[in-house]
Amino acid sequence: MIDIHSHILPGLDDGAKHMEESVRMAKQAADQGIHAVIATPHHKTTRYENDRLAVLEAVHQLNTRLREEHIPLKVHPGQEIRVFEHMGHTFDETELLTLNETGVYVLIELPSHEVPRYTDHLIYNLSTQGYIPIIAHPERNQVIIDDPDVLYEFVKNGALSQVTASSLTGKLGKKVRKFSESLIEHKLAHVIASDAHHIDHRSFDLQEAYRSVRKRMDTSYVKQLSENAYDILNGERIHLYEPTRIKSKGLFGFLK
Repeated sequence: MIDIHSHILPGLDDGAKHMEESVRMAKQAADQGIHAVIATPHHKTTRYENDRLAVLEAVHQLNTRLREEHIPLKVHPGQEIRVFEHMGHTFDETELLTLNETGVYVLIELPSHEVPRYTDHLIYNLSTQGYIPIIAHPERNQVIIDDPDVLYEFVKNGALSQVTASSLTGKLGKKVRKFSESLIEHKLAHVIASDAHHIDHRSFDLQEAYRSVRKRMDTSYVKQLSENAYDILNGERIHLYEPTRIKSKGLFGFLK
């Protein structure tokens, strides 16, 4: 099993303040059948600046320790980049990382309570440079919850979206779970990832999330979600289903 989004690196984010915590998280992931993780520390937030070289060094240190501990998990480099206005003009690979350094997928994060006015241009500009933006946890963005057409338009214009495992399991609340399920049902989510921050809370939960999806979707679609994670790790194009709009009358269900 592949996890394309985890805050597992030592010292870079709140979820892994030191090496020992990172090792414990790695053991937990391996015990859940995960054999590859893309480490995605926050970058370009008001609190975190984790540039390319810092991430690469931390990934190297952690993988060395995991080999010494015989933990069957490989950590790959990435970032969760908070969108900023000039990000898409010329993607700076001296500072910013594509997922697993394949030069293809870029994990971007929107603020929780807004979608910046320049986001559509950012997605367009990244796409014209050959990158594929992946929007992290859109199910937790209040603007998208209120108006799912915002995400629909981003997807139609070339973006992908990644739903957090704990959103699907209900650990982030009933409203978030319902909306996450709707994104899956309308083919507006392309991959499931842990967004793991800590061994005790915000952990991996991928197996439970996939079980939840299997109850609602056919086997071929669930298999495709898993295969998408492999393709993203390897920088290959994923299979895309045609998305459909979420009808506005269904929104009241997300508010209960």
